[in-house]
Amino acid sequence: MSQFFQVHPENPQARLIKQAVEIIRKGGVVVYPTDSSYAVGCHIGDKSAVERIRSLRRLDDKHNFTLVCSDLSQLGLFAKVDTSAFRLLKAHTPGPYTFILSATREVPRMLMHPKRRTIGLRVPAHPIALALLAELGEPLMSSSLIMPGESLPMSDPYEIRERIEHQVDLIIDGGHGGLEASTVVSLTDGDPQVLRVGAGDPQPFEQGAD
Repeated sequence: MSQFFQVHPENPQARLIKQAVEIIRKGGVVVYPTDSSYAVGCHIGDKSAVERIRSLRRLDDKHNFTLVCSDLSQLGLFAKVDTSAFRLLKAHTPGPYTFILSATREVPRMLMHPKRRTIGLRVPAHPIALALLAELGEPLMSSSLIMPGESLPMSDPYEIRERIEHQVDLIIDGGHGGLEASTVVSLTDGDPQVLRVGAGDPQPFEQGAD
């Protein structure tokens, strides 16, 4: 049975954020809100927690996990970022975008795409997500909370509780979530490629965009 914290979406209570991070550090799987939709996350190097998320979402080993980072400097530790990619990242973070980049050696192998050695990275613009990251001091291994067979993420914390409370350790209720996951943009092959259209406007990354 998971815990259920009601956290203020604009002024997260420090006490609850501390408790949530303790759960993450002890290997817990948590559901939390971002600026696009609810996500499910765990400690970056925790193999059994990662496997629980794979099982919850029925993901194969080709799924690009996302490292949710507090800012661009943290993101730069885990991804190889050239000048043109940096300009795009600077212009569009924080925000509802996930960027696929070549991973550095800091990224645990189990989180990378097995053939391409890539990783998804994002910097969210959501007070609860940013408070968790500040308290944790490192990225949160995450995936959008899209259940098997569904195309949209879950958005109602009470419905999330009813459906998966036995499969996660904590659900953070930050109010109703967005109905779209983040927009996914690959920056691995020179020109940006939009892989999934979601909450972020894809237009700046489409061919021919200024």
